[in-house]
Amino acid sequence: MVRVGILGGTGYTGLELLRILASHPEVEISWVHSERFSGASLEEYCPAWRKRVTLVISGREVFDRAREVDVVFTALPHGVAMEYIPKLLEATRVVDLSADFRFRCKETYEQWYGIPHKAPYLLGEAVYGLPEVYRERIRTARLVANPGCYPTSVIIPLFPLLREGLIVPPIVVDSKSGVSGAGKKASEDLHFCEVDENLRAYNIGTHRHGPEIAEQLSVLGGKESEVYFVPHLLPVKRGILSTMYITLAREVSEEDLLILWEQAFSKEPWVRVFPQGRFPELKWVVGSNFIDLGLRKVGARNVVIVSAIDNLTKGASGQAVQNLNVMFGIDERVGLPGGVLYP
Repeated sequence: MVRVGILGGTGYTGLELLRILASHPEVEISWVHSERFSGASLEEYCPAWRKRVTLVISGREVFDRAREVDVVFTALPHGVAMEYIPKLLEATRVVDLSADFRFRCKETYEQWYGIPHKAPYLLGEAVYGLPEVYRERIRTARLVANPGCYPTSVIIPLFPLLREGLIVPPIVVDSKSGVSGAGKKASEDLHFCEVDENLRAYNIGTHRHGPEIAEQLSVLGGKESEVYFVPHLLPVKRGILSTMYITLAREVSEEDLLILWEQAFSKEPWVRVFPQGRFPELKWVVGSNFIDLGLRKVGARNVVIVSAIDNLTKGASGQAVQNLNVMFGIDERVGLPGGVLYP
């Protein structure tokens, strides 16, 4: 059994981790940590856990408890995770769900997050936790930087085309997310009356996932990628639908593009390529760890790509557990939800 601890277990991503790990046959949840709710049982904090998992939320010194487990998930805000991770790594392996170790470049992180990085020496060691791309490096990693939800929905469909030199910049990305992507912290913009029956773009040109997408696509394409990223807020709880607009470097048929995807993802348990003429929808992925992909060629060299994920599962906690499976030699399908919450 892989013994795990969860640091920051009472937010949406922490609770989603618990939902998944509680059903994982090769995992033992040793502890869940939250200073704010220390001493409360899980069922007191969240009645959904009644008759499911009996755990008391710990407030004990987390660095001592790190030695009790094989891996710690840090489901903490950016800026906070980096306070803990260097010392945690002295005792165990870490899967970090914050943004603190996703960037290779310290200056890029500091520019977009507005704070100094306190452990820049770990940026070169951290492995970007996208198993479909970096599986071999994840296997032996001490520190896995779990990707952002929007970047997951964009990088997976684009990297096979980049690898073949098929994309001419710029790449235009239009993404729409459910409200849970903003986390639990109260905000007037996220009040029911502000979100319900509404759709709005936000953080145009300033969203922090934009440079994360651009950096990874640049690495995978071998040259700088110009990305225009516009996120939108949907009046739903969960899910991301991303639409990408690209120009091909040379003429390739729609059929051949789909074949390229099929070849790239035929052995990927959580990537589903839709047949010609079918396109992803949120209702086919919510609650699951799947990413669904579809595309249509428009004109000689223009392609529209659509992807769909659950932002809390494949976009966060499910992907973190998929990384755990890779790190400990477990089949990547084990313990992860394939069932979709439909209808």
